[in-house]
Amino acid sequence: VADRQPGTLPHFPLFMYRSRPAGLSGLCRVTDHLYLSSGRAARDSAQVSRCKITCVVSATETGTSCPPAPGVEYVHIAISDSPESPLGDHFDRVADKIQRTAEGGGCTLVHCRAGVSRSAALCIAYLMKHRGTCRPTARPNNGFWKQLVRYEMQLRDLEVDI
Repeated sequence: VADRQPGTLPHFPLFMYRSRPAGLSGLCRVTDHLYLSSGRAARDSAQVSRCKITCVVSATETGTSCPPAPGVEYVHIAISDSPESPLGDHFDRVADKIQRTAEGGGCTLVHCRAGVSRSAALCIAYLMKHRGTCRPTARPNNGFWKQLVRYEMQLRDLEVDI
């Protein structure tokens, strides 16, 4: 790292970017009323119940495979994990749904297959719109990241060319 040029990033092996941080096997608490997870964790009805989840947002290509639970509302965003997928079209709707659920005293779980790209981008959109913050450990794909930058500019009434 010492011999790199100023302003350049150090080179890290590809496996470092692909490894999952420990602890992503369950539901990750983002705020008091927002959780993020993989599809596998979202199917764990005991965890969903323990966290008092009242709304599940599934950002998957196919419908949710979560077992239906009484008192839980399910929202499906049909989207693939591709940089070209128009996830930004759903930012406002999902962010507002998370906010309404919180205002009603409920908790929302947002999940996708792995719990690091689509669902993370949707959670970031909520945090940007309603909390003015973000989740630094999330890893949306490059296309979703660009859509989040555009969304931030939209929220701030600024113009951007990306």
